[in-house]
Amino acid sequence: MGQRWRTSLTHIEPNRILVRGYPLDETMGRVSFGDTIHLLLTGDLPTPSISRLVDAMLVSFIDHGATPPSTLATRNAATTGASLRGAVAAGILGFGRHHGGDILACRQWLDAGRALMRAGAPLSDAVKVLADQFAASGDPFPPGFGHRYHARDPRAARLLQMALELDLDGVHTQLLRAVAHELRTHAAFAGRALPVNIDGAIAAVSADAGLSPEVADALLLISRVPGLAAHALEEQQREAPMRAIDPAAHEYDGPQERRVPASRK
Repeated sequence: MGQRWRTSLTHIEPNRILVRGYPLDETMGRVSFGDTIHLLLTGDLPTPSISRLVDAMLVSFIDHGATPPSTLATRNAATTGASLRGAVAAGILGFGRHHGGDILACRQWLDAGRALMRAGAPLSDAVKVLADQFAASGDPFPPGFGHRYHARDPRAARLLQMALELDLDGVHTQLLRAVAHELRTHAAFAGRALPVNIDGAIAAVSADAGLSPEVADALLLISRVPGLAAHALEEQQREAPMRAIDPAAHEYDGPQERRVPASRK
């Protein structure tokens, strides 16, 4: 018999299921899905403030439209008649360094800036070092900054606003804002709009909330599953099988803009 291994996640025995020690039937209806995800990934239920930020991060990534590679991978699998789970899995496998990897990359840069400040560098010096390193990398869009469509990413603006309102606006968020300001005047990026995008906002806010880079990356994957499932279902319900999907040829025919009811907190 091989050596026994251990897990601290879930304990199951007859008539009882414990997730990180909490009876699963007691959490049902009392602990939100986002809070339970935080519990499973970190070992603890979040504070009310972090709970709101985790929910906001999960919502912010729920769908990216019809053109991203992950969506197209899902729709291309769905049009072949693949199962829902197979189509969604194809989309998840479509994430990589250039699609879905900017949260980890931006977090690495921000952590490097934080290390400089811990070593005694003032914020202004740390920011200049990061901006120069971004310029030296040759990347026209440093991870966490700039967007193909948005001059101001509304998701990033809202998440950063929430962090400020909830008193979770810490060193990483301050670094992010300062780097964004520095990039506006940096010679290597002259004339290029590089606002903070949702990847950068999540990288900073999750760090200030005490979440590891890997947990932030996991939140991205979890949040994208509903959107990919919706695309797979729509593909199979509305389109002909085995079609050649041209991402540039799609058009939106859903509801026009509407307001969230005031009764929803």
